[in-house]
Amino acid sequence: MLACRELDEALGLSEMGADLLHDSRLGQNKQHQLLPLLRQSIYSRLVGYEDVNDAERLCVDPAMRHVVGGRASQPEQQAASSSEVGRFETGTLSSKRNLTALMNLSGR
Repeated sequence: MLACRELDEALGLSEMGADLLHDSRLGQNKQHQLLPLLRQSIYSRLVGYEDVNDAERLCVDPAMRHVVGGRASQPEQQAASSSEVGRFETGTLSSKRNLTALMNLSGR
């Protein structure tokens, strides 16, 4: 995961993706910002975890917390739970606007 994060930082891919995505979550009760959620979703798949069920275990993993960044990298905090990642992937990422942005990302 650390190698994925270093390559991602060098190329700026997840930041570029997060800049193009629309965060449809409302209210002040957001535990994690869009960029760390996107990173957690991407990095977990890159290292072989198949679905959001694995996020329950990964949310406390020190390497995942470090590479995700944001609130997760702070002491006594966690990365997003299975339910948080699930809502992000099925709600935020799967909106028509965001799917279009993700498809167009490869051209950038």
